Amino acid sequence: MYYPFFDPTYILVIIGIILSLGASAMVQTTFAKYNRVRSLSGMTGAQAAERILHSAGIYDVSVQHVSGNLTDHYDPRDKTLKLSDNVYGQTSVAAIGVAAHECGHAIQHDKGYVPLRLRTAFVPVANIGATISWPLILIGIFLGGSQTLIYLGIILFSCAVLFQLITLPVELNASARAVKILDETGILYGEEVSHTKKVLGAAALTYVAAAAASILQLLRLLILFGGRNRD
Repeated sequence: MYYPFFDPTYILVIIGIILSLGASAMVQTTFAKYNRVRSLSGMTGAQAAERILHSAGIYDVSVQHVSGNLTDHYDPRDKTLKLSDNVYGQTSVAAIGVAAHECGHAIQHDKGYVPLRLRTAFVPVANIGATISWPLILIGIFLGGSQTLIYLGIILFSCAVLFQLITLPVELNASARAVKILDETGILYGEEVSHTKKVLGAAALTYVAAAAASILQLLRLLILFGGRNRD
């Protein structure tokens, strides 16, 4: 009898955890470092966001404050750009960089950027996959190895992995737009732009790590259950 809870494939899970923790630590450290560097313009994250949006001809997106640490995000449903405690009212190059990144998503939405549209459309499928994939797999195991439930769970988990992969180009493009706009509008000057690149680069690694961890978990599931129909 095979015991899926005691197997060498756990090394794949451990690698994924290490990648995720390392990326999270890097973004926190990098942000903290450049959050101490005040921008020459003296603009807050919220003010920079307003200026970027207006320079792109976008006037129907509201910039709002949201509590939390780096909980910044753009919500296309109601066109709100929400900036966290350490971004909204802060004048650091890190805060402005994060605000500009979220503006990048608003610009993507305004321009009909295809990967963003694809990601938005895929959200319900990914949520379902992330929510019920593991319960289905576990139920399949406890019912004596029901291949139908296990395989259905793996397929649904694959949808969540695919969402992670779709997210990567969306986030990288938003960061590229942010750096370009900050440089062109003069919100940041010279070395400040390179500082922002480091902050956004570290943030991008969190998405890469999340995708890698999901792929490793999927690989583990395929190793564990992919050949069960031959047993």
